[in-house]
Amino acid sequence: MPVAPRRTALLAAAVALVALTASACGDGADAAEGGGKTQVRIAYQAIPNADLVVKNQRLLEKALPDADVKWVKFDSGGDVNTAVIAGAVDLGLAGSSPVTKGLSAPLNIPYKVVWIHDVIGENEALVAKNDIGSVKALKGKKIATPFGSTSHYSLLAALESAGLKASDVTLVDLQPQDALAAWQRGDIDAAYVWTPALTELEKDGKVLVTSREIAEQGKPTADLGVVTTAFAAKHPKIVDAWLKAEDQAVKLAKSDPGKAATAIGAELNLSPAEAKKQLAQLVLLTAKEQQGSDYLGKPGAPGALARNLHDASVFLKSQKAIDAVPNQSVFDQALAVKELNRAAR
Repeated sequence: MPVAPRRTALLAAAVALVALTASACGDGADAAEGGGKTQVRIAYQAIPNADLVVKNQRLLEKALPDADVKWVKFDSGGDVNTAVIAGAVDLGLAGSSPVTKGLSAPLNIPYKVVWIHDVIGENEALVAKNDIGSVKALKGKKIATPFGSTSHYSLLAALESAGLKASDVTLVDLQPQDALAAWQRGDIDAAYVWTPALTELEKDGKVLVTSREIAEQGKPTADLGVVTTAFAAKHPKIVDAWLKAEDQAVKLAKSDPGKAATAIGAELNLSPAEAKKQLAQLVLLTAKEQQGSDYLGKPGAPGALARNLHDASVFLKSQKAIDAVPNQSVFDQALAVKELNRAAR
């Protein structure tokens, strides 16, 4: 489909999404300064990482008593992209694949990667019915995954590695909970999703491959924190406070995983023990660690994340998921290393 119609369709979807989230987000971008307080609209997802600790413990609200902090739940990074296009959120969590798409045509979203919420491991995986023994055996089968997500990206990589094309299977665009429902009805043969839905699928299915294994094959994925360039420029102190809150939560998860798991479990309606198990499936990084060359990097020296995003764009272009591969400089410049550097001091 040509770029203009695709962009128009996305904007139409964005308008609909704003209507759905208006009660949580206020009245869109115009509400960001309402009531004498700066409104901070944060997109989050049901992923058992330290972002939920920040939310549950109200770390940002405590750091910014004069701000109006709004947390808005989304089911996938694709939905977060749509909300950013609509001007409905300022900061948010999206997987590396949706962020790659966001930085590429036709979206070209003006946002920056300011944080790595987690490096994805066993918490995302491809689960199939027990009589399916390999990825290759999925030929002709029906597989669910949220389109445009990190799971979708990893699924396509898994199929390619097994010598299959996307056209060799029937792909169904379903959010994790919808995929679980379809699995329980017997409507699908496999699903590539993340926890907590993944945990339920594993109870009567077989894990064929995990995102950690896909990463070892050269296609790593991560959950990233993004901030719109306009908001970052206008409210640097708020961005700094958000980053420090996220760093505080990661340090808590590392030093006292039980306490962090209790907060995460409260947000996901999971027992502390189950939340702790799911938390352990992720790799969490402090602000200092994220300044390393393997990740975001430092001012003047963007980290390997920029190259990973570019590599992902090459793959997504081969799958016709984006219109063109941006120059490497687009991804280098998209890493908010100056903001991270301030928070890591």
